[in-house]
Amino acid sequence: MVASKKDKINGDSLGTGRRKSSVARVRLRAGGGKILINEKELPEFFPNVQDQNSVTSPLAATGKTGEVDVVVRVHGGGTTGQSGAIRLGIARALSTYDEELFQVLRDGGFLTRDARMKERKKYGLRGARRGTQFSKR
Repeated sequence: MVASKKDKINGDSLGTGRRKSSVARVRLRAGGGKILINEKELPEFFPNVQDQNSVTSPLAATGKTGEVDVVVRVHGGGTTGQSGAIRLGIARALSTYDEELFQVLRDGGFLTRDARMKERKKYGLRGARRGTQFSKR
């Protein structure tokens, strides 16, 4: 994947991540390792440690944890979807930030979009697949 001019603005690397119904816009710049999500610190936005680890995993895999600042705008979905969207956005921004990190991110599975979505409800059923309860009488 070759970084285009559009992916870098004012020296910042940009990446968009999506997961379920969440969308995250990620901006990466050289700094001290600060992570801001919707103008809140990482532990304040994601109290769950599993979500925090999901967000920081691309940075840990590439060894850029203390070297870059991450600014994220995320909306839609719940906490798991948002953390997955941020993870993909950070991975995409890292690949444009430094071209040599692309293979490490690809091998770690960070650049793969998780396509699983909620199945739509069908008519005549109570949910996507659940039918009505059978009554003998």
